[in-house]
Amino acid sequence: MRRRMTALVLTAALAGGAMATVAQVASAQPAAAASIKVDLNKMRQQVAELRQKADRLDRAGQHDAARKTRAQADALQRRINQIEAAERDTTHHF
Repeated sequence: MRRRMTALVLTAALAGGAMATVAQVASAQPAAAASIKVDLNKMRQQVAELRQKADRLDRAGQHDAARKTRAQADALQRRINQIEAAERDTTHHF
């Protein structure tokens, strides 16, 4: 009997702690997602600057550095596209 009581108390305490943790995480996620702000115009300017830099590096004969810079610009452009797509998708409600 004593072992069963200890096991029940321990199980209840662990389950209660796990539920409290899940509740805290669930309530924290929407607030964190809503607080992110992105300046798309600034990001577009960075893409343009990176592409210009890549062109300069290419003309200077530094083709590997130009390739890496273009890859950075492409990655940033993909991120811009993802953000815009997410904004379009969230504005349409069913």
